[in-house]
Amino acid sequence: MNSITLPARCDRAAAEVVWPELVAALGSGAIRIDASAVEHVGQAVLQLLVSARRSGDGAQITPSPALEDAARLTGLTAELFEESEL
Repeated sequence: MNSITLPARCDRAAAEVVWPELVAALGSGAIRIDASAVEHVGQAVLQLLVSARRSGDGAQITPSPALEDAARLTGLTAELFEESEL
C-alpha cells in the first residue's frame, strides 16, 4: 500500500504538491494517507481527499483532530473516514 503524508498546513499550495503524488499512487492499489499532523485544512485538500477515496482502490485516511473537525463541519465525515460497503 502506498503511503502519503500530509503537511501541517493543507491549503491550496499543499494540494498542488500532493496531487501528483496521489495520481502516481492511484494505479498501484489502495493509498494510505497520514493526515495525523494536519493543523489547518482548506477546501482544495478536502476535495483532493474525497477524490482519493473515490478513485482506484480508494484511500485510508488517518486524520488529525483538525481534519476530523473540518470533515464534521463540511458534512464529509462518512465520505472521508468510514469504510465503504460495496
